[in-house]
Amino acid sequence: MIEWNGREYRCPVEVAMDVVSGKWKCLVLWHLHDGSKRYKELERIVPGVSQKMLTQQLKEMERDGLLIRTVYPEVPPRVEYTLTELGHSTFPILEMMQSWAVNRLDLREKSE
Repeated sequence: MIEWNGREYRCPVEVAMDVVSGKWKCLVLWHLHDGSKRYKELERIVPGVSQKMLTQQLKEMERDGLLIRTVYPEVPPRVEYTLTELGHSTFPILEMMQSWAVNRLDLREKSE
């Protein structure tokens, strides 16, 4: 057994899948690689995510050390999300997933 972040796992792949699993986590990580984003920005660039799900996924990623949530003492409060070093370290995996999808799944841009 492996213990990480107060939870038990059977193998390292299970830990990694738990950390980045969820329909929206990889997309949020992908977009935060470009720099900090506010909540509404993330809501706009991750199409189809509900407020509840985005909030839940952001909390999980903060708990797991992938991102930092910064609240600025302004009225109204401004909240930004920024990747940690651990969060940035997921980017090569995401790039490999993107490359695999483009090269192996014969993806093409839709013409409008």
